[in-house]
Amino acid sequence: MDKNICLVRPTLELKEKALEYRKEHFTHGENVINGSELFDKTDNYEEWLSGVTLNTNPKTVNENWVVTDTFFAVRENDNKIIGMIDLRHTLNEFLKDLGNCGYSVRPSERKKGYATEMLRQICNIAKGYGLPELKLSVTPGNLASVRTIQKNGGVYSYSFNFEGEEADVYIIKLGEGNV
Repeated sequence: MDKNICLVRPTLELKEKALEYRKEHFTHGENVINGSELFDKTDNYEEWLSGVTLNTNPKTVNENWVVTDTFFAVRENDNKIIGMIDLRHTLNEFLKDLGNCGYSVRPSERKKGYATEMLRQICNIAKGYGLPELKLSVTPGNLASVRTIQKNGGVYSYSFNFEGEEADVYIIKLGEGNV
């Protein structure tokens, strides 16, 4: 199995592959696509693309959000979108427990190590921006995501309730020697 993926920013050229990615989640009954910066809530790819592009810049970020880089994880051997991941450079009051990063892998490509590799790559990007750590939240029952976070050095920090559901927060230190 080829785990060679690269993180690429969304583009107009990736529209059809992105819509195919989203459709696979919906077909599997998943209406929330983590790490997609609301790609699961929009009907217009071009509007979504404009928003995620504006949110990469402190001068143009939505006033209700934070600077965020959103990426598709694209498998190099066939250019298939395998997943999505985002990196929030700072945390506002809403995000303080939810964390710096969300990610998802298309249902047909799960349990193959892609999420672990995506998170490893986003940790390196975050380290390049000078972030000392990443905070990630996960529901305790999502053992695949817990393992993904732990494989990238994540350590349990605390639990909180969000919309009536418990979630655990993990911290990945990004200092020298980590990730």
